[in-house]
Amino acid sequence: MYSFLSGLYKHLTRREAYYIVIIGLDNAGKTTLLERIKSIFLGVPGLPPERIAPTVGLNIGRIDIGGARINFQDLGGQTDLQTIWERYYRECHAIVFVVDSSDPERIEECRDALEKVILDDTVEGVPVLMLANKQDMPQALKLESIKEIFNKIAERLGARDSRVLPISALEGTGVKDAVDWLFLRVQRNKVNRPPIIISQ
Repeated sequence: MYSFLSGLYKHLTRREAYYIVIIGLDNAGKTTLLERIKSIFLGVPGLPPERIAPTVGLNIGRIDIGGARINFQDLGGQTDLQTIWERYYRECHAIVFVVDSSDPERIEECRDALEKVILDDTVEGVPVLMLANKQDMPQALKLESIKEIFNKIAERLGARDSRVLPISALEGTGVKDAVDWLFLRVQRNKVNRPPIIISQ
């Protein structure tokens, strides 16, 4: 009887888990974004901006939405750390690529980095969300300009779910909309990338 009840409990408390990789060049605001996501969805204060250091390796954040667990993996963006990104592609359910829209001098470097991601066979069919961060800065490139720069890459994405959204990770503007978009896409993409089933 115990084993039946135990099995039933495990079945009833199972839920889906998804892994979302946050990548982009160094200083794009990836860790600030992760802290803001935790602040919005967990109701806890994130780290203040002055305490956020460059990511060396991996930062992890978890939130629950609609009965599912979303695991965010924030990866370092320095050139020598970009080689580790591909280790996370095979098991991820979506990719968030953060662009520092206030730094036009690095926009070509940013485009090249994203193109390399898109050309990797292991991300075939994975939803890609590009976030034009730091839209609160007066010198930030507007969304239309960023889309124009990344148009050729968008063509390579084909029918895959992809989008470009403006955000300010610092102020939180657009962050909830971005996470809602991601959650909807990973749910729709279950056939291509099934969720991991976990116990609560």
